[in-house]
Amino acid sequence: MSFFKFACATALLLALAACSTGQPGAVPADVIIFGEQHDQPDHQAQVAREVERLAGANALGAIVIEMAEQGRSTAGLPRDADAARVREALAWSGWEWSVYEGVVMAAVRAGVPVLGGNLPRHRMRSFMSDAAQDALVPTAARELLSRAVRDGHCGLLPATQEPGMVRIQIARDRSMAEVVASARTLAGERRVLLLTGGQHASRDRGVPLHLAQRADAPRVHVVIFGDAALELRADELRPARVTPRPDPCEGLRERLAKPPSSGS
Repeated sequence: MSFFKFACATALLLALAACSTGQPGAVPADVIIFGEQHDQPDHQAQVAREVERLAGANALGAIVIEMAEQGRSTAGLPRDADAARVREALAWSGWEWSVYEGVVMAAVRAGVPVLGGNLPRHRMRSFMSDAAQDALVPTAARELLSRAVRDGHCGLLPATQEPGMVRIQIARDRSMAEVVASARTLAGERRVLLLTGGQHASRDRGVPLHLAQRADAPRVHVVIFGDAALELRADELRPARVTPRPDPCEGLRERLAKPPSSGS
């Protein structure tokens, strides 16, 4: 498989994304959203380089990340803060630090605050049963999210749990949109960068959808990397080096197929 599988203007992406070869910092946008896959190191490496480039040009006001919860921030930390202090400030948990360390520490070293954007875990359960979430996105977007939830759980999620999982996805997207919008008020003429998974970044179902609904809707430029770009909606499709990975569904099916161990 070629390292650069997804070039601009590929016929498979007709009507799915507007293709751009320019650097994100060169486009007229207030917010740049990067949609990544956590197990593809070249995605995070490219984002880290963008952070360094934008910060070096004094064009980056803040970074919002899905990997930390709303309310967490590195603001106030010195530029020479070590990784332990940064992880503590962000209450880092559940995400492999080594994957995102380059992005986060590049911002800290440049004096750019890193803000948690994800919905706090303790609030998730309440959103699962909140049917009001269903009306916050168009029907077509909700159907896309439902399919993504099914695929993300390898088709093994009980149907009764699907609506609740979709509501959590919507609530997480709204949480990140809120943090991005708040960061915009402090960024001045500088840009805000959001790093999140490809589903959250997609224009037709994710954070951009909720930002567009705001009265003070910012100009958004969406960059999505790799295989996910075939199914998601972006302004720029970024080629990336592919790191082979095991099929997560195969492992899940094997675990579920094992008979429960009997006690002795």
